[in-house]
Amino acid sequence: MIPYGKQDITQSDIDAVLKVLQSDFLTQGPKVPEFEAKVAGHVGAKHAVAVNSATSALHIACLALGLGEGDWLWTTPITFVASANCGLYCGAGVDFVDIDPGTYNLSPKALKAKLERAKGEGRLPKVVVAVHLCGQPCDMAAIGELAKEYGFRVVEDASHAIGGKYQGEFIGSSRHSDITVFSFHPVKIVTTAEGGMAVTNNDLLAEKMNLLRSHGITRDPSLMTHEPDGPWYYQQVDLGYNYRMTELQAALGVSQMHRLDDFVVKRHELAKRYDQLLADLPLTLPWQHPDSYSGLHLYVVRLQLGSTSRGHREIFQTLRNQGIGVNLHYIPVHTQPYYERMGFKKSDFPQSMAYYREAISLPMFHGLTEHQQDEVVAVLREILGKSP
Repeated sequence: MIPYGKQDITQSDIDAVLKVLQSDFLTQGPKVPEFEAKVAGHVGAKHAVAVNSATSALHIACLALGLGEGDWLWTTPITFVASANCGLYCGAGVDFVDIDPGTYNLSPKALKAKLERAKGEGRLPKVVVAVHLCGQPCDMAAIGELAKEYGFRVVEDASHAIGGKYQGEFIGSSRHSDITVFSFHPVKIVTTAEGGMAVTNNDLLAEKMNLLRSHGITRDPSLMTHEPDGPWYYQQVDLGYNYRMTELQAALGVSQMHRLDDFVVKRHELAKRYDQLLADLPLTLPWQHPDSYSGLHLYVVRLQLGSTSRGHREIFQTLRNQGIGVNLHYIPVHTQPYYERMGFKKSDFPQSMAYYREAISLPMFHGLTEHQQDEVVAVLREILGKSP
């Protein structure tokens, strides 16, 4: 089976992890701050806060921004559920904004229209989570302008997008947002096995997220309510969580970051080759906005179902049966039973549902060979009745 995504682990990665295993620190040692500095330096952010998953990063980002009961978080339906669930974790309500049919990201046009309605209803969001689907950044300048106009905060869910760029700057510079979140899950561009990170240019947000990832505990006298009782002393000054990243994960992340640019370049080479090989098939291929340089975590095609006798499910299952490990990113969040019980209907976000009925993620990872890619294309051609 050719998987849709896969980590790329070298002997250097293994050696880095083994070195930590043989050291004095398995957690809360020097590797986590080294990894944070590596990511922050690469993307051009002032602060980075490493945690055990991107879900945790989204949660503490929302908490740091003051999201709570009575507030609203808006995001896109075409994302993993964590982009919405982070609002619920904070006690806030969650709503969605439909996608742009070209980029599959949250549509600034739909966002503006919804904001205008919400202003009249007194239901403006406190936080908007803009998801960079497949690695292509959202139109952050437009979203940032709307944030200024309507007074909401912006979190970039860049789980797919480390190494990508928007208007010439690395995603994570957070020029148009408050916080950017990365994922280091095994199928992502860079992996720490599990892990995530929140980056920001705001000193207070960084301080708050640092507290929240580790039980709300500090050893910094300047944050305490009185002088320390002694060198052993710490205080819990907030209600936090155990969201810390281990030294093992951070060591793997540091090693992987040395190859980040190579990872992204190779993905672009594979995408260009897919574009050429699939050009004559009844598929809508990914479109890249000229302002963006995608991290290309995913290569998503949309089936032109009017041009083939086979349905979405049949094509997907046939690919799987023939050893092509395709996937679908994502099932619209508002159609999940948990969210349907909140009153959402499938028809609420028509562009998202149209995408869902047609989308398939083809294999895309650094180690994908041309032979494997040819196999993916050959099976697709056979299914769609298009001989080479």
